[in-house]
This record gives sequence, C-alpha cells and structure tokens, in this order.
Amino acid sequence: MGRTLQNTMINLGLQNACDEAVYQLGLDMEELEEIEEDAGLGNGGLGRLAACFLDSMATLGLAAYGYGIRYEYGIFNQKIRDGWQVEEADDWLRHGNPWEKARPEYMLPVHFYGRVEHGATGTKWVDTQVVLALPYDTPVPGYMNNTVNTMRLWSARAPNDFNLRDFNVGDYIQAVLDRNLAENISRVLYPNDNFFEGKELRLKQEYFVVAATLQDIIRRFKASKFGSTESVRTVFDSFPDQVAIQLNDTHPAMAIPELMRIFVDIEKLPWNKAWDITKRTFAYTNHTVLPEALERWPVDLVEKLLPRHLQIIYEINQRHLDHIASLFPHDVDRLRRMSLIEEGGTKRINMAHLCIVGSHAVNGVAKIHSEIVKTQVFKDFAELEPEKFQNKTNGITPRRWLLLCNPGLAELIAEKIGEDYVRDLSQLTKLQEFVEDDLFVREVAKVKQENKVKFALYLEKEYKVKINPSSMFDVHVKRIHEYKRQLMNCLHIITMYNRIRKDPAKLFVPRTVIIGGKAAPGYHMAKMIIKLINAVAQVVNNDPVVGNKLKVIFLENYRVSLAEKVIPATDLSEQISTAGTEASGTGNMKFMLNGALTIGTMDGANVEMAEEAGEENLFIFGMRVEDVTELDREGYNAQVYYDRLPELKQAIDQIKSGFFSPKEPDLFKDVVNMLFYHDRFKVFADYEAYVKCQEKVSELYLNSKAWTKMAIRNIAAAGKFSSDRTIKEYARDIWDVEPSDLKIPPPNEPRDAVEEKTPNGTVA
Repeated sequence: MGRTLQNTMINLGLQNACDEAVYQLGLDMEELEEIEEDAGLGNGGLGRLAACFLDSMATLGLAAYGYGIRYEYGIFNQKIRDGWQVEEADDWLRHGNPWEKARPEYMLPVHFYGRVEHGATGTKWVDTQVVLALPYDTPVPGYMNNTVNTMRLWSARAPNDFNLRDFNVGDYIQAVLDRNLAENISRVLYPNDNFFEGKELRLKQEYFVVAATLQDIIRRFKASKFGSTESVRTVFDSFPDQVAIQLNDTHPAMAIPELMRIFVDIEKLPWNKAWDITKRTFAYTNHTVLPEALERWPVDLVEKLLPRHLQIIYEINQRHLDHIASLFPHDVDRLRRMSLIEEGGTKRINMAHLCIVGSHAVNGVAKIHSEIVKTQVFKDFAELEPEKFQNKTNGITPRRWLLLCNPGLAELIAEKIGEDYVRDLSQLTKLQEFVEDDLFVREVAKVKQENKVKFALYLEKEYKVKINPSSMFDVHVKRIHEYKRQLMNCLHIITMYNRIRKDPAKLFVPRTVIIGGKAAPGYHMAKMIIKLINAVAQVVNNDPVVGNKLKVIFLENYRVSLAEKVIPATDLSEQISTAGTEASGTGNMKFMLNGALTIGTMDGANVEMAEEAGEENLFIFGMRVEDVTELDREGYNAQVYYDRLPELKQAIDQIKSGFFSPKEPDLFKDVVNMLFYHDRFKVFADYEAYVKCQEKVSELYLNSKAWTKMAIRNIAAAGKFSSDRTIKEYARDIWDVEPSDLKIPPPNEPRDAVEEKTPNGTVA
C-alpha cells in the first residue's frame, strides 16, 4: 500500500488546506510525509495491483472490501553492503499505525489440524487447534466522492486457554510462552515473487485469511435483508447475487473448499446446490505462467493441516473427472492433465486447476497473457468452457501515480484539458492536439527536468554520488528475477563502457543507469545479479576516462515511496522481459503516464501500450512469442551468439576473467555458466537487437524536442491503463455490479435527498 497520508489528503481534496495549516505551524509537509513508513504487505506487482484496485473501487463507488493479512513484518528492508543484498526485518509497526482500527468485536475462530468424523448428523471436523483472527480496518477513500471503503487485515491471536485446556496440569509458564506458535501465523510475509515455496506456515497463512474472511462475509450476508431466515435456517439462494469474491492468484484458493465445507457441513446444503452457489460466487485471476510460480501443495501436508478440506477437494476432483470422462471416454491422458491431483512422486494439489474448476470466470491480466493462458497453460480447460476465460488488462491508479507523485505534470495537463481526466483517464487523448504546441512541449520538458534535478539531489543526499541531471535517466526498477533480464541491461552497460574506453573522444550521449529491486532471500542467482550490477558500477563510476558520460546506480530498498520519486524523473523505462514471461507489468504503465519513453519487448501490457500509442512511439525490439517458441523448438544455443558478436564476447569475457571482481576472479562463474548452459530466458538471443535499439534511443535523446513530443504522445495514449477502466470491466463482466458516480453527500449535509438506488451486491 505504501504511505497513506498524502493519498488521503488528495482523495479528500484537503491537500492544499493541510499544506497551508502545517506551514503556519512552522512545519514542512514534505518532511512530515517522509516520516511515515511504507506498508509493504505484499511482493512486487501483485500486491501493488491490489492497492490500485482498492483505490479505484472506492473511486467508482463500489461496495467493496479488500481482505488480507496484517503482517507484523512486511517485505524485508534491503541494505546493500559491499555490493551484496542484506535483508533486515521490516518493523513497520514499531511506532504504531495511525490508519488502522482494531475491531475485536468481530474476532473470529480459525481451525487447524484435528480429524474428520462421519456421523448420522453429517460430517464434523473435530479435535482442532483454534487460532483467533483479529481484524484491523483501514479506511480506503475514493477520489473526491465522499466514499470510504474498508481494507480489513487479519491478525492472529492465541485463545486465552491456549495449551491450558489440555490435561496439561504442568508448565503454565511454557503454555503462555507457546501462545507465540499460534500468533506466528501473521508474523511475517513470505518474500517470494513469482516463486512457490511449499512451507507449512505459508499454507497456514493462506487458510487463515480465507477462513476468517469467509466467516466475515457470511456474517454480513446473514445480517442483511437478503440472508432471510426460514425457521432459523438461512436461505443461500441469493448469495452469488449479493456476494462476489475475486481470488487474487491462487494464494486464497482454499476459499473454494472452505465455502463448500461451510455450506455442506455447517449449513447442511446438498452438495450440488452448494457447488452451484460456490462456482457462481468465485472468480479467479491468474498472474503468472512461470511453472515454478504455480502453487502445488503436497497432499500429505494438506491432510495433516486441513483434513476435511482434502476430502472436499477429492470429491470436487472426482465429480470433475467423471464429467471429463463422460465427454472424452478412454482419454486417460486428458484426465491426468486436467486432474486437480498430480500423481507421480509426492502427490500434489494443483491450486490453479482447483481455482478454474471452482470459479465462473478466469482471467489473465493482459491480452497476450490471456491468450497464453487459453492456448497453452490451461488449454484443456479453455477448450471445455471457452466462455469462462476472459482478459482484464491491468491498470494503475492515476491518483497516486500522477497527482501524488508528479504534481507538476498533473497541473500542466489540467491547464490544457481540465481536471476531469483524473476520474476519466481516457480524456488524456485530448493532449494529442498539443503535440505541435511548442510552448506546451517546452513546459513538459521543463517539468521533467525539475523532477530529474529533485531526484538527483535525493541521490546525492542518500548515496553521496554526483549525478548529471542533463544525462538520460535510464531506469530499470522491479523485482530482481532472471525472466525480467536485469542481466541484459547489465551487459548493455558493460558494452557502453567498452565503447567509451575504446574511443573516448567520440560523441556519447550521457546516461545515468538506475537499477533497483529486491531479490527473494533464497534466490541465489538474483542475489548474484545484484552483486554483479554493483561490481560493474564500482568500475564504471570510478574510471576517469568515463567521467560523467556514464554512471550506474543500484537503488537500495526499492518500494512504493521510492517509486513515487524515481518514476517522475525517468527518461527511459526498461521493460525487457523475454516475450511470453511477464503477465502484464504495471511499472511500464506508471512510466508511460509520467512522460518516460519505453524500451521493451512485445511482452505483457507493452503490447497494448504499443497498440495505443503506435509502435513507432515505443522502442520495441527483440523476439516475439512466436520467435521464442521457434527457438525452443530448434534448441537455444548461447555459444552461437557469443561467437558471432564481438562486443557480447568482450563483455562476457570481462565478467568471467574477474575484470569487475579482481579480488575474486571467479566470483561470477555461476552467472556466466547459467548464461551459456541453462538460460531459460535467452539473454544472448536478444542482446544484439537490444544494443541496436539503445543506439536509436540515444540518437533521439539528442533531439530534445522530438523526444518530448514522443513522450507527450505516450502520455496521451496512457488513458487505457487506468485501474478505473480495469475495475469497470471486472464489475460489468465478472461481478455483475454497476459503478456509481453518485457523490455521497458529506456528513454535514442532510442525507434524505439521496435515497436513490445504490448498486446491489458486494465485492470482496
């Protein structure tokens, strides 16, 4: 979520008043804002997407709740020591959190372990361990519409009789100390992005948030006029009409068997009715096609932790496979491919398959990604129910990612086209009329320059490095991952360095290359990539021949509040994942909206950005998805590129020989070995096209006016990438709710005037 103060002031229309009031107290609002900790309760893009979605849902007046876990320790703080990433605990609650309100009156029990009893009265899950879920509510204000929604985060608490109700007359002290075991559930965020680690505590976290949330939703449904009770028993027929639950990836997939357990075991609904209601309630968003990221939980772990849920999953699978067999008799391979249970070695539950079978809608997050989901990853399922599969291209909130972080540009735009664009970003197309307006072009360039100077001062203060603000700010910020190819950027840096050294007198367009992002603590290759970038920076930044032509900076501890500083100051945005690997990306959209130009592959939402702005207004290079597929068919041989491209060979030889690590010459042998013999993401295959494309970038940068015009064309085409548009599509195509642009009257005005229809239903 990042910081809340400035976002709240903007959405409430109070920023100027607060700035003024604080100024009159002899304080500086910006200094005050810098004191607030980021709430970093997720990894990379998936967590930030949820935050943008909450802002849009409130702004569109949807009755929506965001549910998650109130981690005591969020994503780790990254320190760079001697070029290596070092993790520190993110103790973000150290000074308290003024935005949250604990709601102990809504505390709920969550059960683990135990066993299943089948009796005359039905099935019971007994002898369980209980953990309490304590909700904390954070307000989510809409933009200037007097709507405030809720983000409800659950914290784990041990019940007071924890370990004391057993016949354990013994160690009272130890029993109280053991309360920590229960409360560890919400202690810390697992820091993996696009990677599945099958740890028991993680599965506990996933079920914890799901079980608490579903009880909360059902309590609210029963309290509403729709949960009409006939002789104490609730009628759930209208449940899917009143409740929509969106699964943000497979992490909350246990919600499907959990809702079935509630309906069948507790509410005594017949299976078929329960299943129909469940399917109509859930929808699933897929966020990745990388096989190592797909959640596949071992059956024995689920059996130990959630025995009843395993039985329910088996039953869901049996009925699912019976249906497939009736359609495709004797096609055993299809049954194997489509089963929720993977046999062979340790039996595992494929959580994506569970989500597809248990949902009425499945979507990818960019056109190209949704196509890959349909035609490759879940092909069998899409052939069975093509109408279930949709696309919902991701978006970003223009409130945080333009108004808040780039007030200069936001104001310039408002002067030209009015202020309405903040709620309807498609109006940015009106800027096309001003591409040839020389004054406007100069103003846009001036705002960018001011942002660059401000960021350069920040870098000087934080890193003690002198930055040339007229150099091109070439920025690559995102989680460190092989598929995102920070290594390819690094090879380009080395190539530029070698060219400068070879011919110091030749004209060179000065660059400041800024790379930032966290590596998962257990991801060895990602950590080596960070070390390599820092080793290269060490050499480049201290070579007198290079001077201020080329500077390399690794941005420590990249996070939302740092993104808000670097993105408005960026000239060139690096979006260079191997085609077919980045589901969407959202940083790409933030840079586009803030007047940076994009160098990128035809991957994720880059494809649609090129479609909106015109391919000639982005620097598109490299293999397309078809080329990657073809290269896989032929067999990718890195050696061929190394032999054919002298500049690539030189760069690799320097890494290999210890040119960048003289004290430890074979420090990067693992990296080089990977690039030659098991590079799944084909860095060498795109290197030549990338370097050539970068030459075009430098050429255009020399013509400041042409560059700025292209930036304006990009801003004018960024309207599609508002999360408001994304959420309207979810609302209409999946949740069946209508956004309302009704402005709720403020609390100081009488309400009776606004007794109009508000949209039915709730989205969780």
